[in-house]
Amino acid sequence: MKPNYNRIYQDLLQKQYPEKLECPKIREQLDKLDSTEEILKLNEKLFKQSKETSKTNQQLKTYDKKTMMKFLNYQKKHDLSTSFMSRKYNISRTTFSKWKKILEEELQNNS
Repeated sequence: MKPNYNRIYQDLLQKQYPEKLECPKIREQLDKLDSTEEILKLNEKLFKQSKETSKTNQQLKTYDKKTMMKFLNYQKKHDLSTSFMSRKYNISRTTFSKWKKILEEELQNNS
């Protein structure tokens, strides 16, 4: 069971930033919250964060399987190194390596 992020963000915006709910782009993004990547994009768009907050949040991020596969398929498709992906998405090289190990079979099936 996972949280209903659409509902969470709608309630939050309704209480704190009702004017943002009127924006069609934000409403559209609210309807597409099906992966961790989409949730993080929306959060970044809505709330500007300081470097300290960003660093703390980075340590607490978790990714769903769909998002992990998306990153790994992108890496494979474009023949990118783990170091490059790590810098681009601000995710540790160790994390990428762990994902590859965990999802190795599914990555091979997608080829």
